[in-house]
Amino acid sequence: MSSHAKVALVTGASRGIGKAVAETLLEHGYRVVLAARAIAPLEAMVEAAKAAGREALAVQTDVTDAASVDALFERTRERFGRLDVLFNNAGIGAPAVSIDELSVEQWRAVVDTNLTGVFLCSRAAFGLMKAQQPRGGRIINNGSISAHAPRPFSAPYTSTKHAVAGLTKALSLDGRAFDIACGQIDIGNAATDMTERMTQGVLQANGDLAAEPRIDVAHVANAVLYMAGLPLEANVQFMTVMATKMPYIGRG
Repeated sequence: MSSHAKVALVTGASRGIGKAVAETLLEHGYRVVLAARAIAPLEAMVEAAKAAGREALAVQTDVTDAASVDALFERTRERFGRLDVLFNNAGIGAPAVSIDELSVEQWRAVVDTNLTGVFLCSRAAFGLMKAQQPRGGRIINNGSISAHAPRPFSAPYTSTKHAVAGLTKALSLDGRAFDIACGQIDIGNAATDMTERMTQGVLQANGDLAAEPRIDVAHVANAVLYMAGLPLEANVQFMTVMATKMPYIGRG
């Protein structure tokens, strides 16, 4: 592995979209830092990468904890000396209930992970990318279709994803002076464990239950790969990758 290969960091890398993106980046020559709360799956990915002649680093991380995030980025700096791409992917949902049935603790858990976690990681990435030589880098935030239109009973998740879209714009603006690009990918129904329930039927805006189509998560990984590979003079500000026939356009 060349010491000149770009370095990428993926949060929520232990499964689903994060794992698919991390593996795709590794396959295309990136050195990848794998971050998640569960360390065992990350260590297995590191061993698989090593067997294939690729380089990965596993760091157990809680993106809601500032000290944990700071330690993650310090490990990245110590190991690779720089960071070229951050994929802010870690996220959770809350029970699909009316807002009056949602606890404050459930609300805060989603906000802390989906929004504050993106802030903490982006803050650390800015500090590293501004100081490194060559200067700059790219931040890609995992938004969601819910950054634009809600599902029923999704107030915490929808609120955080709308907020991430605003943060993406702010980071894109503030990063200009430091050659830091920031964009967002909004994903609709990638086939992961999280969306398995959609094949059985999920609540629609009109009150019906309906099964929804999904897409291979590889399409999402390839989209992130494209965004990551652009020169810093170019940026995908927002990209939507979704199942063609999912009920998003016209939702409600």
